[in-house]
Amino acid sequence: MKTNNIDQVLVVNKPQNWTSYDVVHKIKAELRKSGAGKVKVGHAGTLDPLATGVLLVLIGSATKKQAQLMKLDKEYLSEITFGQVRDTYDSEGKIVQTADSEDTSQLSRKQVEKELTYFRGEIDQRVPAYSAVKIKGKRLYKLARRGEVRIEDLPVKKVTVCELELLNFTPYRKKFLWIKEKLPTARIRLVCSSGTYVRSLAHDWGQRLGVGGFVSQITRTRVGPYTLKKAKSVQEIVEKISKS
Repeated sequence: MKTNNIDQVLVVNKPQNWTSYDVVHKIKAELRKSGAGKVKVGHAGTLDPLATGVLLVLIGSATKKQAQLMKLDKEYLSEITFGQVRDTYDSEGKIVQTADSEDTSQLSRKQVEKELTYFRGEIDQRVPAYSAVKIKGKRLYKLARRGEVRIEDLPVKKVTVCELELLNFTPYRKKFLWIKEKLPTARIRLVCSSGTYVRSLAHDWGQRLGVGGFVSQITRTRVGPYTLKKAKSVQEIVEKISKS
């Protein structure tokens, strides 16, 4: 990457436990060290810290494409765990409800697949409490941390799920001697419109099944034409900048 020709869209493979801002900050700092000056750096489409995969980082005049790139459809591979409800709708949140082990153990692939059909096509989706969406000028996640968010206050919007495929289902495993209990999980592939929350889908899916559910793993494999195969790690990008 030549610092005199930095106006571009970088396809980054975001690592787990990094925020999207962490990635932007790291690349921006390296660009400044390389002599690029006060160049603009942003991203198109936030990924949660738990998530890995395609994050579009925009540099220089490419930041003007942000609104356009945000509208692109997205593809995800995700693991959903059933049997618990968590406040953030993912594995990083607090457990707020646990289903009876008898109900969880009876969950079958047939049931899981049947309820999944409800989420195909255009659907109404409630935004998670722990999200960056604003209500009356305040970020939802900040209000949620203070216990100031009611479910009925969360915005509902229409999103489109173009493709939704159940790849695998692993049933409940009961604790036995040294073997730990294992909650049932499903792996899915999802292609959806901009603004779709996989966390909300997981939560709502679990509610329809009567046992609760949350995202335990998620990778964004594509944003429009930008694929994970074309993505570079943060380290690879930083090394390329430092050598330019």
